[in-house]
Amino acid sequence: MNAPQPPDALRGAVMIAAFEGWNDAGSAASQAVVHLHQAWDAEQVDELDPEEYHDFQVNRPQVATDPDGVRRITWPVTSIAVAERPSDGTELVLVHGIEPSMRWRSYCAELLDAAERLGVTTVITLGALLADVPHTRPIPITVTSDDAEIRAALDLDRSTYEGPTGIVGVLAHEARERGMSTLSMWAAVPHYVAHPPSPKATLALLTKIEELLGEAIDVGELPEDAEAWQNGVDELAAEDSEIAEYVQQLEEAKDTAELPEASGEAIAREFERYLRRRDTPGS
Repeated sequence: MNAPQPPDALRGAVMIAAFEGWNDAGSAASQAVVHLHQAWDAEQVDELDPEEYHDFQVNRPQVATDPDGVRRITWPVTSIAVAERPSDGTELVLVHGIEPSMRWRSYCAELLDAAERLGVTTVITLGALLADVPHTRPIPITVTSDDAEIRAALDLDRSTYEGPTGIVGVLAHEARERGMSTLSMWAAVPHYVAHPPSPKATLALLTKIEELLGEAIDVGELPEDAEAWQNGVDELAAEDSEIAEYVQQLEEAKDTAELPEASGEAIAREFERYLRRRDTPGS
């Protein structure tokens, strides 16, 4: 079964960016980019010097001893890596860093200058937020876009959020100012298990990226990790009657709100995704 074709804006060079910190509950978004780097065999082509953008008392450099016995310092750089789209060799640009402490506009300008040199036409930002959702149900993924073509092709909405924003919001804004298309993707992480990692949320983001780009992603051991994570939270909830009752309330609210989703169309989409994974070599 063939994967659905993405809209034109997602067929060219695409940048996928995630940043540790305020935008990254459970480290779900940043770990999604790390996983893509490995799954797509990406090669780092550039990095941003943290000297201009980070308060090192907030994001401290790390010291460690390497295999040769030499002690080295690792700085909180932002990496830019390039992979090839499996289907046609088009470049996929992966950005991973820590939300900067200062000079956000200059930081975004440097990233987008690199994106333009690499021919990027669309920027996808990944984020994760804490929410009142149960860990026992599928992780909700919200995708929005200000690009009319993408919204029409993918049946998306504009974001209606108003309030404080993080570096992903600023990067998307600056990308639009340069004429690039943008998508914003957010995973909702159960707030009562906010400590990273959050493999179930990471897996949900990767599944949505796979769907949007029409490219298979080898998820490796993430499904097993997600199941183990859920079982671990189940055990913790079983030890506390108040938490167990709260989770049950969240489950009931979720199931009631999403009852229409249990349709033949939704089931067909999940079945098609399963068949694509099964028929993809190495998946």
